[in-house]
Amino acid sequence: MEFAIALFIVVLLFVLQSVRVVPQQHAFILERMGRFHGVLAPGLNIIVPFVDRIAYRHSLKEIPLDVPSQICITRDNTQLKVDGILYFQVTDPQRASYGSSDYVLAISQLAQTTLRSVVGKMELDKTFEERDEINSAVVAALDEAATSWGVKVLRYEIKDLVPPQEILHAMQAQITAERGKRARIAESEGRKMEQINLATGAREAAIQESEGRRQAAINQAQGQAEAMRLVAEATAEALARVGTAIGKEGGMAAVNLKVAEQYVAAFGQLAKETNTVIMPANVADLGGLIASAMTIVKQSNA
Repeated sequence: MEFAIALFIVVLLFVLQSVRVVPQQHAFILERMGRFHGVLAPGLNIIVPFVDRIAYRHSLKEIPLDVPSQICITRDNTQLKVDGILYFQVTDPQRASYGSSDYVLAISQLAQTTLRSVVGKMELDKTFEERDEINSAVVAALDEAATSWGVKVLRYEIKDLVPPQEILHAMQAQITAERGKRARIAESEGRKMEQINLATGAREAAIQESEGRRQAAINQAQGQAEAMRLVAEATAEALARVGTAIGKEGGMAAVNLKVAEQYVAAFGQLAKETNTVIMPANVADLGGLIASAMTIVKQSNA
């Protein structure tokens, strides 16, 4: 009975030691008698107990690695504190196990070295403007070296670039001066546009005023011309009617009577306005004119 229980326990331990379950997105390195034997895929795997052993366990997920901050010297001899984050993934579990004793530390150190080299080729202003170029250069250098470690470097991102305080103050002063210059330029441009607009408005107003005066003069001249034309037409019509009336019987007598009446009325008005009466040189003619007028009046009454 005791032997059976012992045998059961041994079999149970043997079964437990021979079964290995590998999680998804993981890889286990199997060694047999101390040598690499294979990579266990995700799922249920059977191994030989006491002969095979799981030497390394790797995650095949994308892994973020915080690269410690460091001081880099730029091309113009300025100290710059830089830190970043690196993303990598194990693509070859065998190389990751035997290619490096600690591929995480190796990647971190290589990232720092490469970053110092890339930043050292740039001036301070360029480091702020060309972060993407720095990131790409670091990824390219790391990916080439990490291939032998079974690791794929996916990307590198700079988190922060911190220059010394005196440099920050100088940069802030430069930015303030630049903004002040832009403000003054904008203000001067505004005054310039204002003057241009005022001059343009005055010119347009003067043009409109002159156009108005010209049109008014044209309208007035046309009105005067039309009035003169109407007066001339009326005068011509009146003369035509007078001429027609003179041509009829008794027309000339009517004309003489009208002239005599106007002549007498004129002398009468002159006598009322002044004590001096100017007589025509030929008084006989005046008398004859009056006599003729009276004769015409009498005939008209008869």
